[in-house]
Amino acid sequence: MKFGGTSLGDGQRISNVCKIIESNRAGNEIVVVVSALSGVTDLLVDTAKKVSLGEVSEEEIKDFIGELLERHRTIAKEVIDGEELEPVMIELEMASVELEKVLIGIGYVGELTPRSHAYVISFGERMSAPIVCGALKSRGIKSAWFTGVEAGIITDSNFERATPLMEHTVKGVREKIQPLLKDTVAVVTGFIAGDLEGRITTLGRGGSDYTASILGAAIDADEVWIWTDVDGIMTTDPRLVKEAKTIPVISYIEAMELAFFGAKVLHPKSIEPAMERGVPVRVKNTFNPAHSGTLIVNEQEKTEEVVKAVSVMEKVALVTISGVGMIGVPGVAAKSFTALAEEGVNILMISQGSSEVNISFVIERRDLKKAVSSIEERFKHTGVVRKVEYNKDVAIIAVIGAGMKGTKGVAARVFTAVAKAGVNVLMIAQGSSEVNISFVVSEKDSKKAAQALHREFIEQ
Repeated sequence: MKFGGTSLGDGQRISNVCKIIESNRAGNEIVVVVSALSGVTDLLVDTAKKVSLGEVSEEEIKDFIGELLERHRTIAKEVIDGEELEPVMIELEMASVELEKVLIGIGYVGELTPRSHAYVISFGERMSAPIVCGALKSRGIKSAWFTGVEAGIITDSNFERATPLMEHTVKGVREKIQPLLKDTVAVVTGFIAGDLEGRITTLGRGGSDYTASILGAAIDADEVWIWTDVDGIMTTDPRLVKEAKTIPVISYIEAMELAFFGAKVLHPKSIEPAMERGVPVRVKNTFNPAHSGTLIVNEQEKTEEVVKAVSVMEKVALVTISGVGMIGVPGVAAKSFTALAEEGVNILMISQGSSEVNISFVIERRDLKKAVSSIEERFKHTGVVRKVEYNKDVAIIAVIGAGMKGTKGVAARVFTAVAKAGVNVLMIAQGSSEVNISFVVSEKDSKKAAQALHREFIEQ
């Protein structure tokens, strides 16, 4: 049994998806997870926000819906032949009518709640899935499409970043999807799920890959295939290091660390459900399906590779809070991080000196202003924190590899290579798992650091 997930951008990609499915049908039961067409989700997010603020008239909503519908119709005509086209056109029309009503309702109310936001952005996948299903049918492949909730994916009621309730999901998916797979290719909308009351929820960033992993875990798939536009997970960003190459095999933990620290091929959450059930995940290229891609497994055979990859995470900021008054005062870190959490600021790295005089942490650059304001407000008039300083021109370099565990001298090699490249290290962190050494450098030096480390560990 093979299991596939893909993201869609245009008619050519859908045609490629159909060819991939045709070539893998023999002896396999297939579920296909689809994303919205390229850029559609962003358009829906932007439009919903403008409608709620009263910046878009009812006439402009109708124009937007018309353009969205026409784009999907055009692609449907490209990839669907014969009598299968008309039912898809009807489904697209029905979805567009529903979306128009929702947006007009949001305009009347003047409020965009998490629930209505999730509902609006679900239409991207709800309009792409019937196109893929119709394209498969027109090629003689029996197919049926489902939203995530119709497929049995049940989550909590966090509408925009929902967490799957796996006990309910496994039961639902096995009842609704698995019996069909003997003779039918199931097409499931990525990103979309539903809570216990049947209300639409969404899975957040990386939602389609996450959906694939959830479904793969639920049906005990042989493999989950994530289809992208690259040949798998790379040893580093090829835009920074031209010698970057595809990693053939990588462990779950290495892949999650890479995803967290900036590798855009995967989102960390997308691996977790498959990892918990021991289902291998394979990352492949829609435009180069013959390439074996990267296989993500629980544990791989012994390898001499110490470092698998070097990741660069940009658009981050380094914040340092300091003050002699922090020495011996309990709860300074807790209060700082609580203030950040209340503002929805995610902390990427933390470092604290044993002197307790300062605490440094890295956050996304877009959150810098509210992070600094929240900490200054929390410690105002206390005399504990004297300064809140920041550097917004930094990047995180993460050196990742399970082979580092128990290997002596890795950190020395890392920082010697960086120093020889003339790069100054601003902050260092290493987890107890020893799979990752991460540090902060000036953003202008990130390329030099990545190149030096790639030469030191990977181009040997």
